[in-house]
Amino acid sequence: MKQPIRYALAMAAALTAATPALAQQYPVKPVRFIINFPPGGPTDIMGRLAADHLSKAWGVQVVADNRGGAGGNIGFEQCAKTPPDGYTICMMTIAQSIAPSLYNKLGFDPLKDYAYVTLLAVLPSLLMVHPSIPAKNVREFIALGKTRPGALTYASTGNGTSPHMMMEMLSSMAGMKLVHVPYKGASPAMIDQISGQIDAAFSTAIAALPFVQQGKVRAIAVSTRERFPPLPNLPTVDESGLKGFDGSSWNGVVMPAGTPRDIVAKVSGELVKMLKAPEMKEKILAQGGLAGGNTPEEFTTYVKAEIDKWAKVAKAARVQVE
Repeated sequence: MKQPIRYALAMAAALTAATPALAQQYPVKPVRFIINFPPGGPTDIMGRLAADHLSKAWGVQVVADNRGGAGGNIGFEQCAKTPPDGYTICMMTIAQSIAPSLYNKLGFDPLKDYAYVTLLAVLPSLLMVHPSIPAKNVREFIALGKTRPGALTYASTGNGTSPHMMMEMLSSMAGMKLVHVPYKGASPAMIDQISGQIDAAFSTAIAALPFVQQGKVRAIAVSTRERFPPLPNLPTVDESGLKGFDGSSWNGVVMPAGTPRDIVAKVSGELVKMLKAPEMKEKILAQGGLAGGNTPEEFTTYVKAEIDKWAKVAKAARVQVE
């Protein structure tokens, strides 16, 4: 065997043997945790819960670093460009699985530029109508929409956001036409729905629940396949006649592509341990979410399915963001 080949094989064997030891020692210095949304929202809350847990579990500082903008895409792109040495952990949301279908130019590839760690939480949305709308359930809402094509309005938090895409998926599956009214945020959209200027909307459970309980809007279904525990009598859209409907906001954790697998597995294992704890499940539920906690392989499969699902919705609805 030639000397250069023998040397290369020896180096490869040494690196392979060193990887488990590297993961055992990791981390030996502070870790940056990129949160790709501004402080205060659900992504920030979940990211800080994760960063705080990792800090306590490892005995090193895990620094939350908010890098918001462009629906989370700015911070997510920064994540892909950091060294894959294990010292950058990042948040990802549903927005990054929708983005490839909306933007002609995107600074990241969600399938190639990241190592997937785990799903943190699923955030169910409530399908709501104004009390003046004569629809007590999804079937009646669809029937009303079909008898009044192009007359019913629905709000979203902007073009290409999850409330927009979920309603487009519902409209497509139901074969009805609604008028989309995009807003710059959940609060102004909710204000106009409460006042009756908007007929319907999907809104995250945590944001909508107080108004539902006060009778200012009527919840007719939950967006996920499973019912939402705080509203056990509220059926899902799937149960209400649109079989296969499943939509929600969600967030998870990724690392830059090329991060050693053992380090990814260590981060994932620690976060899954956190998410399976009963007190953490209750804390996340209080924030309107359902705790996740899957393997890197399962989270990768989940994201691929989300990308495919929203690509079909975007194509059918001809949704494009400049």
